[in-house]
Amino acid sequence: MRDAYHEELDSIGDGLVEMARLVGSAIGRATTAILDADLKLAEAVIAGDSKVDDLQRDLEARAIALLARQQPVATDLRIVVTSLRMSADLERSGDLAQHVAKLARLRFPDTAVPRDLHSTVLEMGQLAQRLMAKAGEVLITKDVDLALQLEQDDDAMDLLHRALFQHLMDDRWQHGIETAVDVTLLGRYYERFADHAVSVAKRVVYLVTGEHADELGQSANTPGAGEAS
Repeated sequence: MRDAYHEELDSIGDGLVEMARLVGSAIGRATTAILDADLKLAEAVIAGDSKVDDLQRDLEARAIALLARQQPVATDLRIVVTSLRMSADLERSGDLAQHVAKLARLRFPDTAVPRDLHSTVLEMGQLAQRLMAKAGEVLITKDVDLALQLEQDDDAMDLLHRALFQHLMDDRWQHGIETAVDVTLLGRYYERFADHAVSVAKRVVYLVTGEHADELGQSANTPGAGEAS
C-alpha cells in the first residue's frame, strides 16, 4: 500500500514536470507566432493550452484524493500541498503563453510588434522559455542552489521589461496607441510568465528544506552566517 502511495506522489511530480515542459514550449512558439504573424502556429498554441488545463485538473484531483485517503503528514503533506500550488503557477503560465498567441491572432495578418522591438521581444520570449526549462529541471533534481539562481536570472527579464517601457515612453514613438497597448500587454505577459517560473523554483526550495527561499537568502546574507559560534 505504501509503495502505491509513493508511486502516486511520484506521478504528481511527473505531472508537474510535463506541465513545465508544455508551457515552456508554448511560450517559445507563441513568441514565434507574434513576431512572424504566424496564424497557424498561434492557433496551435491556443488550442494546446487545454492539455495544460487537463493536466492541472488531473493533478489537483489526485492530490486531493491523496489528502483524503492517506492523510499525509510532515514531508508528504508538504509535497502534496506544494504540488497543488505549483500546478496553479504552471497553469497560469500556460494562460500567459495563450494570451501572447491570442494577440498574434488578433492582429493577423499584421504583427503586434514593431520591427524595432522585435529583438527585445524575441529576447524576452527566449528568456521566458529558458527560465521555465530551468524550473522544470529544478522539479526533477530538487537542486536548491539551482532553484535559488532563478530569481537572479529573472533580473534579466525585469531589465528587458523596463527597456520595453522606455521605448514606449520615448518621444520618437511613432507606432500609435493601439500598438503601444499591445506592446505593454506583451511585456506584462512575459514578465508574469517569468515570475511564475521563479515561484515554482521557490516552492521547490520550500519542499526540500521546509524554509521559504526568501528566508534562506536572508540567512545567507546575515553577517557571520555559516561561521562557528
